[in-house]
Order: sequence, then structure tokens, then C-alpha cells
Amino acid sequence: MDVDRKKFLQIAGGAAAGIIAAQTLTSCKKDDRVEYIYTSMESPDITKYDKTFFIQVDQNKCKGCHTCTINCPTGIIDSKEPGGLHRVYSPDGCVNCGQCLVNCPYGAIEEKVSFINDVFDAIKDPDTIVVALPAPAVRYAIGEPFGMKPGEFAGGKMNAALKALGFDIVWDVEFAADLTIMEEGSELIARLTGKMERPLPQFTSCCPGWIKYVESFHPEIIPNLSSCKSPVAMMGALSKTYGAQNKKIDPKKIYTVSIMPCIAKKYEGMRPEMNDSGFRDLDATINTRELAYMIKKKNINFYALKDETADPLLGQSTGAATIFGVTGGVMEAALRFAYEAVSGRKLDSVDFAAVRGMGGVREASVKIPGGPEVKVCIVSGLKNAEPIIRDIKKGKSPYHFIEVMTCPGGCVNGGGQPLDPEDVFII
Repeated sequence: MDVDRKKFLQIAGGAAAGIIAAQTLTSCKKDDRVEYIYTSMESPDITKYDKTFFIQVDQNKCKGCHTCTINCPTGIIDSKEPGGLHRVYSPDGCVNCGQCLVNCPYGAIEEKVSFINDVFDAIKDPDTIVVALPAPAVRYAIGEPFGMKPGEFAGGKMNAALKALGFDIVWDVEFAADLTIMEEGSELIARLTGKMERPLPQFTSCCPGWIKYVESFHPEIIPNLSSCKSPVAMMGALSKTYGAQNKKIDPKKIYTVSIMPCIAKKYEGMRPEMNDSGFRDLDATINTRELAYMIKKKNINFYALKDETADPLLGQSTGAATIFGVTGGVMEAALRFAYEAVSGRKLDSVDFAAVRGMGGVREASVKIPGGPEVKVCIVSGLKNAEPIIRDIKKGKSPYHFIEVMTCPGGCVNGGGQPLDPEDVFII
């Protein structure tokens, strides 16, 4: 998949290109710049996950330009008067997507939660088995802070860098993305055939910003959400059950690190229900910018690394998992599975071009031999979901299956991805 992320960003706000001089890490400062974003290095209190501000505005840098509010899907970041200083007024209304952060032209928006020091501490502990769980979209952006082209695939170097950092195991979240396809596709078939008493349309459940949005603003459509966990939530539980059993590792010693293109994944990982393994399924979450920061702090020459593969057992995947990172990818992968599961036929072509594109709302119909005609909708950018939700509440929705991704363009443009190096902050 060749994705040029720059196409999708309105204002990336990245500082001028260049690599910050790296130094060997012993510990990080209380606050630091992480790929041009001011970031608090204090570990979060997971018991207060729902009261935590993951993003906030530096009042000394805000110019009242209103760009953050324009890009906020909920309007929770705003000012009390026109041209005034902006802030996130409540964690309840913030879906933690970070679109305000990546679009702020003044670099005034900060990350307030980071597990970087916790991860380094776990790596230094000889009794802890540290497992990296990188998402599909990370490998298409991690090369950018090291001079690679936007969207250039760097999966092999990413795996090598994780091992060089000291991670004991690299298990690829693409493995769990394939599981999501099977589970979500099976659930859709069950709803379509009446074998499951849940309403249609079925919504995807991979995006934590979307899930929090539904919970906060439209709880009446929670039954429409797929019951599947997100891929990384599945992967965390698998790491400490199936993975631990097969590797003969005491799960108490496993420390899972979710590596995401997304700030909202930090919120997801801290949720108390993420404990199906009998432990914390996800011990820490870092984003792509933070991974780049860690690589530089350890003085690793990323570009010179030889490609490595993810570790076996939970490291293999299909191309369907890879396209999860872009809008329409989850939908296309689920349709491939549903088509073959219902019809019993192998697809002549795995491409469902009708669901591709960058429009904010796209729709298509797919006729499955021996089954129904499935009407689907793809929503890119959370603001575009409102009309779709209104139709569902009125009982007028024509769709069977709807994919929603909070960030325009999908996970490749998540709030935790590197800023565009060709843009600069306005000082």
C-alpha cells in the first residue's frame, strides 16, 4: 500500500526538516518535545482514565486563530469569546483524536499523557518481557522523522528498531486485524441472517475516537456497534494468553506496549475492561512520534538498519490487515471475508474498488452470490458521521454495514503520526 499522508493534512504544523541531535537515554525530562510536540513525560494514573486530559492548549502559545475548533469533531476545544484563548473544556467531550494538535499552526497544543519513561523502565528490567505491538499505519509513517518519504513503507526497519531499543518480542497487530476481519465479518453475516438479535446497520468498532464519541453523544446506537474489540485490544489479550502459553512465559512478566498512530489509543488501553487476559491487556501505549523520539534518544541509525520481520506465532498477516490503516480498508477487508464465507466461492479479484477513495462519505452496494445485496457506507472524518447517525435514529438508514474512522483519511492521518516536515509552525 503506497499512501502519501500529505494529501490528507490541511495544516501539519511540523517544524522545518532536520533530525534533532540524539543522545543516549538514561531518563527523559518531566516535559520534552517529542517530534516538535510538547509532551508531558509524567506517567498517567490509569484509574483516572476518564478524567484525564490527553490533549490541552498552552495558553501562552495560543493565538486564538480557531483552527483547532474547526478541526475538532465535537467542538469541545474552543474559546469563551471570539479571538480568545482556546482550551479543551472537558475530557468527557474530547474523543482524543488529536486533529486539533496536528492542525494547529502555532504548535500550541500539547500531549499530556506519555508512557515513554515507563516503557524504558520496563526494557531495563531484566525480569520483564517487553512485547511491542505495532499497528499497520505506523510502518507507513515511522520513516518520515528519519528522512524517508511520506508514506514510504518502513516495516522492516521498524521491526529492527524495536529490537535495537530492547524489545524482547515484536508481535504485529496486523495479525489481530485479520482476526477482527473474521469476527466482524461473521457478526455482520449473523445480523443479516437473523442469527444474532442485534440491529442493523452494524458499525465498525476499531476506532477508539469513534467509540468514545458514540458513548458520549449517541449511547442509544451502542447496540449497532460491532461487539469486536479493536485489533490491538485483541492483541494485548492474546499476548498474555495464547502468546504466553506457547512461548512458555509467565504472563505476569509480560509488558505489552501498543504502538499506534493515534492518541485516542492511550485512552482505550487504559480502560478498565481491557483485562480479559487476567492482567492489564495493554500496559502502555505510545504513538508513532514517541517511537521516533525513543529511537533518536537511543542514538539508533534508523535508515541504516537492515530489515527484520516480526516474531512468529503472532506476527503473520494478510494484505487485508495492511489496508486497515486507510479509510475504507476495514470495510474492504470485511467484505472480502463475507463474500467468500456466504458464497463459498473464491474471489476472482480481492479488490472492492467501490469502497475506496477519500470522500468524507462514500457508499456502495455489493451483491453476494447466494446471499443478500449488502449496502455499505464509509465515513472518513467524525464530523461526517452525524447525518448518518440521524438517519439511523429516524429508522431511515439504507445501510447494512458502516465503517467510521475519526481521522480524515483514516489511521494514516492519526493524531499521533509525525507532522509534515515541509510545513513550519508560525512563530
